[in-house]
Amino acid sequence: MSDMPPRTRGGGISSAPRRRPTGSERRRRVQLREVEPALDRDPVEHPQHDRDETEEVFEGVPGGPIDRSILRSFHNHVAAKIWLGEDRAPLKLVNHGAKLQLWELDAERSRISETVHRSGLAPLTSCSHRVARRPMLSTFCERWQPETMTFHLPFGEMTITLDDVTSILHIPIIGSMISFSQPLRVDDANALLVELLGTTDVEASRETEQCRSPSVRLLWLRDHFSTITDVSSDDDIEFATRAFLLHLVGCTLFADKSATSVAVVYLELFRDLSMVGSYAWGAACLAYLYRQLTTATRFEVRQLGGYLTLLQLSYTESRPHALRWRSHVIPDSLQAVRERLDRLQSSDVCWEPYVDHRAEHPFPDIAWYSGCIKCGLVVEPYHPERVLRQFGYIQTIPPRPFTPPRPDRSILLDQYWERWTDHVLTDQSRGRRCQYSGSGESVAKYMAWYYRIASFNLHS
Repeated sequence: MSDMPPRTRGGGISSAPRRRPTGSERRRRVQLREVEPALDRDPVEHPQHDRDETEEVFEGVPGGPIDRSILRSFHNHVAAKIWLGEDRAPLKLVNHGAKLQLWELDAERSRISETVHRSGLAPLTSCSHRVARRPMLSTFCERWQPETMTFHLPFGEMTITLDDVTSILHIPIIGSMISFSQPLRVDDANALLVELLGTTDVEASRETEQCRSPSVRLLWLRDHFSTITDVSSDDDIEFATRAFLLHLVGCTLFADKSATSVAVVYLELFRDLSMVGSYAWGAACLAYLYRQLTTATRFEVRQLGGYLTLLQLSYTESRPHALRWRSHVIPDSLQAVRERLDRLQSSDVCWEPYVDHRAEHPFPDIAWYSGCIKCGLVVEPYHPERVLRQFGYIQTIPPRPFTPPRPDRSILLDQYWERWTDHVLTDQSRGRRCQYSGSGESVAKYMAWYYRIASFNLHS
């Protein structure tokens, strides 16, 4: 994850020149120091939102918001570069859908298959798309805003929610957070490979040297472990099961921009195979994808990682996917998709694509959780209050986005997550349901507010 960009307190990319703080900002900092919560309390900072406060208006950036009090890093965003006449080719997409078919669990590997099914990760073997639409996904990256963790579209904000994750992938979104105290060193990665996969020291060192990181190639995992069957020894079957699970999450949830390897650090999560299903894999996947989208908003970035199945616009009756357009006709060129999104209206969106599947996949209450989600050392905010229409509620003006906690408070974030029922949006915060299912309504003042703080147009 070394390609992750440095983050500002607002969640953006920190490369802007520093400016002298105003008097009001200095006073605000003093107040925040005075009221900083104790470490045994809420680890997420929730700035108060006063809708009558004086807006902080900056000199305009072409295509940017009028009021930049929310999107403070927009001048470094790829959308700002596009408005200034610099264009970026469609992103290269990391998609391992075909690789999953190279290691299938047939009847001769039933013991491995049984453990994978108990882990809760078995649905990942059949969720992936083999082909990803580069122009469409690239254009959506141009609409992603790091401060809000949402896509900014002409009619308001949208994002990928925990409801999307469980409805599409059917993996656990409730459980322990995936936490690592520090980055894994190569020597420690080699030791894990020896202990948990049964490799030799020489084999482990040779592979991490080949990857030039504490990672292993997906091909290496297949070559060394895909031949293990039910007649193999118990130890070999256990090693192969861990290898299969590592290969599975490397091809799906945590697909990185190497496009060929997976970080060894995830192997630790498969140490005790009976505990694999106790992790909130869906929340970790979402945090990882949020970070990949944020990285892709930098103009110089040419590749997008993460599990792109969550961004694909498709739908089948047997397995719901995140269909958000009512039209199935998607342009092939980057500029055509940009123009299409610039014309998109609320009525063009399928706000509640899973409503017909609630009997099989009930709405998860944890999707109302408002706080931070985590994948190892990646911590990102999750804002259901910004996308109420995706839950069938009338969109109101949301509070300001909150700031992820410092890395040294990540343990407290785990405890915060464990008490997620205490941190869901209240009935008052959710407001009123839309009069008609999927109508995508918003309160009267929402669009006027949104047009001031958002960047929602890429075609002049």
